[in-house]
Amino acid sequence: MFDADDLDKIRRGKDEWEAETLDPTLERFGERKEEFTTDTDGQTVERLYTPNDIADAEYDEDIGYPGENPYTRGVYPTMYRGRLWTMRQYAGFGTAEETNERYHYLIDNGQTGLSVAFDLPTQMGYTSDDEMSAGEVGKSGVAIDSLADMEMLFDGIPLDEVSTSMTINAPASVLLAMYIAVGDEQGVPREELRGTIQNDLLKEYIARNTYIYPPEPSMRIITDIFEFCAEEVPKFNTISISGYHVREAGATAAQELAFTLGDGIEYVEAALDAGLDVDDFAPQLSFFFNAHNDILEEVSKFRAARRMWAKIMEERFGAESEKSKQLKFHTQTAGSTLAAQQIENNVVRVAYQALAAVLGGTQSLHTNGKDEALALPTEESVRTALRTQQILAHESGVADTIDPLAGSYYVEALTDDLEEEAFDLLDTIDEKGGMRSAIESQWVQRQIQDVAYDRQQEIEAGERTIVGVNEFEVDEEAEIDVQEVTAEDERRQIENLSEVRDERDDEAVEETLAALRDAAEGDENLLPYIVDAVKAYATVGEICNVLRDVFGEYRPGTAI
Repeated sequence: MFDADDLDKIRRGKDEWEAETLDPTLERFGERKEEFTTDTDGQTVERLYTPNDIADAEYDEDIGYPGENPYTRGVYPTMYRGRLWTMRQYAGFGTAEETNERYHYLIDNGQTGLSVAFDLPTQMGYTSDDEMSAGEVGKSGVAIDSLADMEMLFDGIPLDEVSTSMTINAPASVLLAMYIAVGDEQGVPREELRGTIQNDLLKEYIARNTYIYPPEPSMRIITDIFEFCAEEVPKFNTISISGYHVREAGATAAQELAFTLGDGIEYVEAALDAGLDVDDFAPQLSFFFNAHNDILEEVSKFRAARRMWAKIMEERFGAESEKSKQLKFHTQTAGSTLAAQQIENNVVRVAYQALAAVLGGTQSLHTNGKDEALALPTEESVRTALRTQQILAHESGVADTIDPLAGSYYVEALTDDLEEEAFDLLDTIDEKGGMRSAIESQWVQRQIQDVAYDRQQEIEAGERTIVGVNEFEVDEEAEIDVQEVTAEDERRQIENLSEVRDERDDEAVEETLAALRDAAEGDENLLPYIVDAVKAYATVGEICNVLRDVFGEYRPGTAI
């Protein structure tokens, strides 16, 4: 972008500035720290960036234009000037009826997309009356036992007018089938249903542990979903390949990039091995990233992610469709950065993290409630979190021009550095036999654990300042209201489940479950059979138990 003479002139100018201006200032005043680094990656942050730091960059190849390969500047030509990101607040607690009330509240307050949080029993494929579910029903999300709950969850919400994201993994096929069934009941054509299922099992083995089946059948279910949705539900994103939870576990920005895209590579390879064409399913792959505190590091991470995925899909998999090369992603602000102390500070943290996501070109965004370090968010804190996005969209001006930090010598240099580090990690993963092998050997987990340990040591030693936690503390904390899910909620959910069992056609349930078992023991696509089972009001637990019987359950420490 600059010729050799320009770069030489700039270099000489910098040398003169250092000798005449900088050095005397340093001698008199010094600087706050001996070394400055990025927040999580620990990359050295230079005092000053100039064109020499990006001298090797080629504008067309490395930066380009929005909506064009390599997509560094965004996947759409107009970005937020055409349509704002989807404001998708993550919500779910107690019963489907209570959560439905929260969804209507959020929609009335301007939310533009729904995001469903499921309770732990649902995520693990258990019904609310299972002994494994005791004490957890409705606690970390909404309890969904059967299609009846899903019908209540979306009561009064037309599925042809909203986009719905569902954070569900091992039972993703079952919850997707329920969503399709509700759409069928509402008369919404399947090709008009829009949304995303997380459906990312590899990151469960890495960081989150809500798995059910071993990897081989899990990958089969995932590729069955790819195939089914390509034919039946083409606007639904079939997977949300998640770096969010990897980052929450302690990963750096570069590790989040590498491990997330590494999982993506593994899913693409599994789909190709299953006989699918890359350009048939790749356009419906989506990603899910974390937005942390270091604004410029996060913006650079998002820009690097788009450029890396375009290269991977084109060079590694030979994708021809431009839609296959476009990395589209949802962002959630970093839950791990929220503090129980001085919780009002969390509003500020969330706002800055949301700013990073928007400056980085996210397609949808969830902003955490200030009280989520303590409990489920109240209506008041959810409204403040949503208003944070709305203020960004309508008052800050950051949505009015595309990729506004492009051309910053620092941001461009950091984008390059993160990309290089992430590709180096991917090379190491390839040497270890791919992501599944790297996870099986615990190599991925150890990389994350080492970073998390070092960071905690820095906090305890006071080398890393957390405002209100180890610096700027107060003696007294204000009392706050918290959202609670009670034992009464669990009792009502179990009663509702009992009513469904009393009223359904048990013979139809048994027939659909037997057909599903036969399909699982063979090689047919499982989704049509799961849809039939949920329409007969088979429960999440019953369907998952059939698949448990056929596929077995994954146990930590066994090969994946």
